[in-house]
Amino acid sequence: MSLPKDNKDSIPEPTKGLEGVVAADTNLSSVNGEKGILRYCGFNIDDLALDTTFEETICILYDYELPSEDRLKEMTKNIGEARVLPDEVVEVITKLVGKTSPMSTLRTVVSALGHYEKNVPLSELAPKALRLVGQIATAVAMIHRLREGLPIIKADPERGHAEDFLRMLHGNEPSKIQINALNLYLILLADHGFNASTFSARVTAGTLANLHSAITSAVGTLSGPLHGGANEKAMDMILEVGKPENASKYIENAFNNKQKIMGFGHRVYKVDDARRIHLKNMTELVCKENGNMEIYRTAEEIEKEVRKRKSIITNVDFYSAPLL
Repeated sequence: MSLPKDNKDSIPEPTKGLEGVVAADTNLSSVNGEKGILRYCGFNIDDLALDTTFEETICILYDYELPSEDRLKEMTKNIGEARVLPDEVVEVITKLVGKTSPMSTLRTVVSALGHYEKNVPLSELAPKALRLVGQIATAVAMIHRLREGLPIIKADPERGHAEDFLRMLHGNEPSKIQINALNLYLILLADHGFNASTFSARVTAGTLANLHSAITSAVGTLSGPLHGGANEKAMDMILEVGKPENASKYIENAFNNKQKIMGFGHRVYKVDDARRIHLKNMTELVCKENGNMEIYRTAEEIEKEVRKRKSIITNVDFYSAPLL
């Protein structure tokens, strides 16, 4: 018995990276890659970056409108209270730190937090998601301090989210510029359509799995070096270059060796990433305050050398690296 071997005509060509595939739609954010415009619920990211806090942006994403004074106070209070973790979860963090990577610890913590939540209808998921916003911030700060051999600093629910996270992370009062920088970063990365971790979370949620399972999937996806690890790789490159005067030779060699330069290129944006200029300006302010202007000037020189050689846009990862 013989069977036909050539079945190529019946197998469609795969779409690499799902480029051009419409998997779903969203009302939360819109990206115009041709003009370099990003909007949240109709609000231009340029306006939000200059004149709002992270809590206000969360209100917009939840309510599709700017918050009233009372609504903003309520949101700030709810996120603040959520930053206080259950003792059992703190114990999980303490046991895992040093035995796994930070992202693996965080992934496990998100899963563990699900044990403290009741299963609720889809219409009642918003408060659970909001609690995760506060809880994850505290978990990240704890993971960092324990890895550094430092004591845990408890959350202060009365403070703003960015301010309290920085205080828990570093153990001292953050400056106004530091608070503004983190607020800006959180605002600019609050939503961006269908990136890899969002896609992963929605696939999991699409099976009717619970919220914490979906976010656990997202954190696992975010841990990949081609997604959440991209800004770390960009920072490694900036530090390797070391000084502005080294940038030209480094980039020349990188192009000659067909080496991937992290922090450049984007599937959607054909002009500058809408978030780039805000991150660049804030990075300069932070570096001035910290006395690290050489890092900023090195990053700026790398960008110039890349653009001199190739028409390629700077993405959100590049300037977020020295900012953080």
